[in-house]
Amino acid sequence: MGGQYRITGDKYPRMRRPRRRGKLVLLVTASTAVLGMLGWGTLQLIDVFTGGDEASATGSKTACATRSPSPGASPAAATAVPKPGAVTVNVLNATTRTGLAKKTADELKKRGFRIGEVGNAPKEYDKKVKGAGILLGPAASLNTSLPVLAAQLPAAERRTDAARKGAAVDLILGDAFKNLAPKPDADRTLAALTRPEPTPTASRKTC
Repeated sequence: MGGQYRITGDKYPRMRRPRRRGKLVLLVTASTAVLGMLGWGTLQLIDVFTGGDEASATGSKTACATRSPSPGASPAAATAVPKPGAVTVNVLNATTRTGLAKKTADELKKRGFRIGEVGNAPKEYDKKVKGAGILLGPAASLNTSLPVLAAQLPAAERRTDAARKGAAVDLILGDAFKNLAPKPDADRTLAALTRPEPTPTASRKTC
């Protein structure tokens, strides 16, 4: 270049690009806003699925009220079922096999039951019972004598007759009958019938 001003030497000034501080600030602000929205959205989802703090508190109080026993509640008592010696059983044979009622009655007697009538089933049941048997008793025996007898033959059908008099129950043997339940199994079932149910304990957690 000619004229009054000349550039001498082999070094030239370098031009720097202006710093874009405005864009950096905008980027940081936008990122913060996005993170804030994500956090708020997460909290909303948690409230939706948990029912919110108020609903959780209410549910906790309800659960505590449910677990806590009511004042004056008494422990669960054992089921009021009689012992085999207090149950009189009529053993009736509805099959074509001879001697079946006598054999079964003898086994029940060994297990502590009182034996009443032993013989053939009445006409309405004779040769008409296809299952293992029928346990028949008065209405009051449904939750007393019948469960005790059913422990000896779990496969038998249970029936009650409201018009029936007396406390004795019938064991009507059917075509599918083979043997009574093994005595150890029957004894375990009887023990379960008389075992008291565990009483729910109150939670120690303060509600």
